[in-house]
Amino acid sequence: MSLPQHSKQTESDVPKPVTPASTYRLQLCPEFPFEAAGAVVPYLSALGVSHLHLSPVLEAAPGSSHGYDVTDHARVRAELGGEPGLRALAATARAHGLGLVLDIVPNHMAVPSPLRLNRALWEVLREGPHSPYARWFDIDWAAGGGQLLLPVLGEPADTYDVRVGGDVLRLGEQEFPLRAGTAALPLPELLAAQWYRPAWWREARTGLNYRRFFTISDLIGVRVEDPAVFAATHAKVLELVRDGVVQGLRIDHVDGLADPGQYLRRLRAAAGDGCWVVVEKILAHDERLPSAWPVAGTTGYDALHRIDGLFTDPAGAAELARAYGRATGLPSWEETAAAASREVLTVDLAAELALLEHRAGPAAAPAVRELLIAYPVYRPYPDGPGPDPRALEEAALRAGRPAADGVRDLLLRDPAFAARFAQTSAALRAKSLEDRAFYRWAPLLSATEVGGEPGAPAVPLGEFHAYCAALERDWPASGTVLSTHDTKRSADVRARIAVLSQAPELMAEPGPRAGDPQLAWVARQSALGLGDVPERAERLAAALLKAAREAGLRTSWTDPDEAYEAGVPASVPDGADGLPAELADAARAGVLGMTLLHLTMPGVPEVYQGAESEYRALVDPDNRRPAHFARQELAALDAGADPDGVSREKLALTAALLRLRRDRPALFTGYAPLEARGPAAEHCVAFTRTGGLVAVATRLSHRLVGAGGWRGTTLALPPGRWAVVPECGPGAADTSYEGVVDLAGLLARRPALALIRTDAGTGGGADQGLPSDPRRRRPVRQTGV
Repeated sequence: MSLPQHSKQTESDVPKPVTPASTYRLQLCPEFPFEAAGAVVPYLSALGVSHLHLSPVLEAAPGSSHGYDVTDHARVRAELGGEPGLRALAATARAHGLGLVLDIVPNHMAVPSPLRLNRALWEVLREGPHSPYARWFDIDWAAGGGQLLLPVLGEPADTYDVRVGGDVLRLGEQEFPLRAGTAALPLPELLAAQWYRPAWWREARTGLNYRRFFTISDLIGVRVEDPAVFAATHAKVLELVRDGVVQGLRIDHVDGLADPGQYLRRLRAAAGDGCWVVVEKILAHDERLPSAWPVAGTTGYDALHRIDGLFTDPAGAAELARAYGRATGLPSWEETAAAASREVLTVDLAAELALLEHRAGPAAAPAVRELLIAYPVYRPYPDGPGPDPRALEEAALRAGRPAADGVRDLLLRDPAFAARFAQTSAALRAKSLEDRAFYRWAPLLSATEVGGEPGAPAVPLGEFHAYCAALERDWPASGTVLSTHDTKRSADVRARIAVLSQAPELMAEPGPRAGDPQLAWVARQSALGLGDVPERAERLAAALLKAAREAGLRTSWTDPDEAYEAGVPASVPDGADGLPAELADAARAGVLGMTLLHLTMPGVPEVYQGAESEYRALVDPDNRRPAHFARQELAALDAGADPDGVSREKLALTAALLRLRRDRPALFTGYAPLEARGPAAEHCVAFTRTGGLVAVATRLSHRLVGAGGWRGTTLALPPGRWAVVPECGPGAADTSYEGVVDLAGLLARRPALALIRTDAGTGGGADQGLPSDPRRRRPVRQTGV
C-alpha cells in the first residue's frame, strides 16, 4: 500500500474504528519523536500488534520526557514533530495495518517555566477572575485574599530582586504578567495589586488556593466539567479522531475530574461510538467500574494484580511479612497504610483539607478528615457503588455520629463540596498508598504495585477465574497490562521478586551492608529482581534513593537528609548477588506464565515498549530508558531459530499470541476455567476461550518441584483435537492432544503454552487453525484496522 501524498485523510482513507486486538505503548519524547516511532512500525506490525498507544502528544513543557505537563491543547507538540509528524506516523501505521491510540490528559495542565507557555494561565495571572480563562481553573480567590498563590520560587520571595520591564514583572529568572495600570506603582503596592503572589515552593503545602494534581503544584487542575473548557481543551484531539488519525483514547487520571461520568458521556458524544476509550482507574479489590460509564473499561491495573497474585505464594508472603517486621521494627501493612494516609492528608494535602473543613464548618471538620482517611476506594461515585458502610461506621465512631451524618448530608446536597471531597479522596489514596505506604512496606516488593494489595498479595485460582469470567461478561474490551510507564517494577522484575514468596528463607540470609534495615530489604529484593543488567549499580542506586525519599522514613523530597542519602549507594548488593539456579527456573516459569495469561485472557492486552522480550526495569525514570526493539531476534525466530533463553522464549510466545489475536480474533471469545486433577492441581492455571483456544501455565513452580513435580496430575481438554501453537514449544506443531493429558508431558519443554483446536468441528483444519511453522511462515499479512 503506497503512502498518501497529502497530510489530511479523505473519508475513504479513514479506517473503520474497531476494538484493538492489542496495543503497544510507545513513550514519546524529544529523543524519540514521531519519526522514530514510524521507523519501528514495520517491526511492530510483524510482531502482531494492532494499535500503537502513544504517550501524550499535545504541546508540553520544554524537554518533557513524558508529556503529561500539557501547556497548549490546541497544538501537537513541536518537539515530537508537530501535527504533520503525527499524521505521517498515522499514515505509516495505517499502511502496515495499525491504528493509533492517544493518551490524553484532561485533568491538569503545567505551571511551566516560562509561565507564558501556558497562555490560559498567563491570561488569568494578568486579568484575574475577570479573565475569560478564569473558568478553566479551580481557584479559590477568597482563600488567597484575592490573589492566586503561585509557589514557583526556589527561595523565599523576599530574597529576590524584583524588576519591572514593560508589561512583565521579574523575580530572578522568573517572569510574570503585570496587571494593567500597575507598572508605575511603588514596589510594595505593585506586588499587592497583582492577581497572584509569587511564593516559595514550600508555601504550597498550607497556602495553595488552586486545585493541583496530587501534591504536584506545577500541575494545575483544569475544570473540564465546564462545557466551554471541555470544547477548548478537546478540539484538537477530537479533530484527530474525526479525521481517522486516531482510533482510541486513554483517559489519564479520570479520578481527578469533578464529574467523571459526565465527562465521559460528553466525550463519547463528541468522539462517536466507534472510538475505543479506556480510563486510567485504580479499582480497589472489590470495587467495580461504574456500569453507566460509556467506556470499554480500564487501562488494566486490576488485571495486573490478579495475574501477579497467581504467582505469589500466600504462606511465603506471610512469612516474609513476619520476618520484615522483626528485622525493621516497622508496623503491619494496615498500620502502615493508615499512618501514611493521615500523614499525607494533614501535611502534604493540608491546603486541600483546610478547604474542605472550612466549607463543612467547625462542627463537621473532624468528620471530614476521618471520612477521607477511612474511605475504602479512591473516590465515591454517584453512579457507581456507594460508600462502604463499614468504613463510614468507623469514621462516624471516630468523629462522632452527628458530625459524620452532617458531612454525609453535605455530600448529598452540595455538588461542589461533593466533587472536591471526591477529588481530594482520589489524591489522598494515590499519594498515601502508591507514593508512600508502598515504599515503606517491603516484605515482598512485587506486591507493592499500582492496583495491588500488599497486605494480601496472593490471588487464589478461583478468584482469578471469577475475575476473568466477569471481565469477559461485563468489560470484554477493557485494557489489560503487566508493565507500564507507571509501574514501579516491570513484570519480569516482579516475577523474579515474587519467587521469594516460594523461598522466604532467602531473605533470612545476611542482607547488604546498610545502617537502615528497611532500605536493606528494598535493596536486596531490587537487586534480585533486576539481576545482571547494564549499568546495574547506577540504576539500583537511583531507584533506592527514590524509594527512600518516597517512604519518608529517613529522608524525603522536601527535607532531604544529605548524610543519609550519601550512604544509599553503599546499600546496593554486589553483582554476584543473583537468584540461585532453582529460583531462576521458577522466575522463568513466572515470566512465561504471566505473559501467556496476559495475552490469552479476556480484554485488550497492552505490551509496554521493549517488553515483548525479557524486560527488566525499575521505577521511572528507569522504565523510560530508550527501548530495545527486538527486530533481529524476531527475524531470527521467523527464519527458524529455536527460542533459546527466557528472553527469546518470551518474544516467541508474545509474537505467536499477538499474531493470533490480530488474525483470528474469534479464538479469543468466551471464557471457561479448566480444572486440573491430581496432587499438584493447584500449580496449574488453565482456561479455555470458547472460540477455540486453551491456555495452560505453571504457577509456583519452585514449590511444585520441591513437592515432587506433577506426580500424575492431569488436565481434561475440551472436546476436539488440540495442537500447541508452534512458537510455544519446538516440534509441538506435529503433535496433537485430545481428552485427558498428563501435565508432566504437556509442559515438559515449556512451563506455559497455548493450544488451539485443529479438528474440522471448529470450521477448519490444522493448517487453517495454526500459524505456520517458523521455518515456513508466510509473510505477515497486511490487515486493515
